[in-house]
Amino acid sequence: MPHKTFFAFILPSLIAMVLFIALPIVSVVVQSLYVEHPRILVEVENCQPFGGCTKEVRVDSAAMQDLERSQPMGQFNGLGTYLNRGHLAVDEIGAILADNTGPGDVLSRIYNLPFYKALAFTLVFCFVVTPLAMALGFVIALAVNAVPKVIKGPVIFFSLLPMIITPLVGSLILYWMIQSNGIIGASLQHLFNDPTLSLRASPLLTWLSLLFYGVWSNAPFSFVVFYAGLQTVPGDTLESAMIDGASRWERIRYVIIPHLMPLATFVALVQLMDNFRVFEPIVGFSAEANATSLSWMVFNDLSGDAQLFGSAGATSVLTIIGVIILLTPVLIRTWRDFNHKVV
Repeated sequence: MPHKTFFAFILPSLIAMVLFIALPIVSVVVQSLYVEHPRILVEVENCQPFGGCTKEVRVDSAAMQDLERSQPMGQFNGLGTYLNRGHLAVDEIGAILADNTGPGDVLSRIYNLPFYKALAFTLVFCFVVTPLAMALGFVIALAVNAVPKVIKGPVIFFSLLPMIITPLVGSLILYWMIQSNGIIGASLQHLFNDPTLSLRASPLLTWLSLLFYGVWSNAPFSFVVFYAGLQTVPGDTLESAMIDGASRWERIRYVIIPHLMPLATFVALVQLMDNFRVFEPIVGFSAEANATSLSWMVFNDLSGDAQLFGSAGATSVLTIIGVIILLTPVLIRTWRDFNHKVV
């Protein structure tokens, strides 16, 4: 294909990527270097008509408006937002390490810092939900591929239900089900004969509920990709394996899984990126007290009375860096496999 034709072909995509990906990222990086202007306070004396004066401190609205017009980005803070207690907490971690306490106490104190608490749940969600959802999706794909054609359509439909339901709605449904008067919550209370048992009563039970939801909602994507891949497995290879006496498990292990490995890499990349941005389950479950994520921190900064754009920008940049670090090993392996095949 001539270079001119190729450039014309990809130009719309390049323009969209610049407008909707590159420029917003640049804007977020710039905004993360600024903080909101401190309030300008002025002391005002109020006197009543019949005597008596009181003094009170108010925000000087006129001065604040002039300041915001002259410096619309806010007050320059450099990397201060990244290093403060709400994010990397460099000073706090240095103080914790200087105390020379035991490893358990150090990890506990670091975990109590907002950013690291959110990062811990985000990483656990990624590394637990991604492999379990991929494994469940693969098992469902194998099962659906083996069922008779008469019932294959309905089975596929019910397997895709978690993907059809909006994530926030799905998390709300499961949240209502695990309530004490919900079907899951009431059943657990009856099973363990404990009327006070609640899945939202402890961080561990809350995390388990969120992880269960994550696997349930992510499995359909893996199922769709793996089921499509199963249709491309060479029939001659499977027949040869059967003639050689290979069992069903051996055919899966030595024929199907190697054939689907490129698809597995693709699924892992997509789901790692998606799971690193976990947000809807936390809001749907109202789990902020026991579990937060990096995306929830951004939402929290922007949804309060005082919108902290600098703090939200810093968290967003750290999230992007985290995604890059998380995907680097998978991308390196994919690149090596590609070069090996080319050679």
